[in-house]
Amino acid sequence: MTLTPDERAEALLTIRRGLDEDLRYGPDVTSIATVPADARTEAALVARESGVAAGVDVALMVLDEVLGTEGHRVLDRVQDGARLEPGQVLLRVEADTRGLLTAERTLLNLLCHLSGIATATAAWVEAVEGTATKIRDTRKTLPGLRALQKYAVRVGGGVNHRMGLHDR
Repeated sequence: MTLTPDERAEALLTIRRGLDEDLRYGPDVTSIATVPADARTEAALVARESGVAAGVDVALMVLDEVLGTEGHRVLDRVQDGARLEPGQVLLRVEADTRGLLTAERTLLNLLCHLSGIATATAAWVEAVEGTATKIRDTRKTLPGLRALQKYAVRVGGGVNHRMGLHDR
């Protein structure tokens, strides 16, 4: 499953807000003080628990925003909707170390949040398997995250109910 153009646009706004919270008053002083400017790193995001991946493309968008599209190299990744086992790599990249550290918190927060929603949704979908019941979401989403949270519900096998007050 991939993000729609509208979801990508909303993701970019969310990413920029998240990065602004960390960088509004200047760059990462800890990384500047401790990491050589030319350092490069290979990093892997590894599942701690079983679940459903959601937000891998969003994570890559965070890296694009911090490092530019040429500033990192994807070595391995899973697709959104992949069933995960503990120890499984979701994403492995090679990039500028300072940039990775700058992107880390925004990237992890979004990836973990969306994967959590997809995982919980998948559990409910599995619980009603074999019935005519569909697991639907609501508009009770966090401000600014509706498009991404509803995307994660779909990744987990759920159905979007209403996107806004205009829907019936």
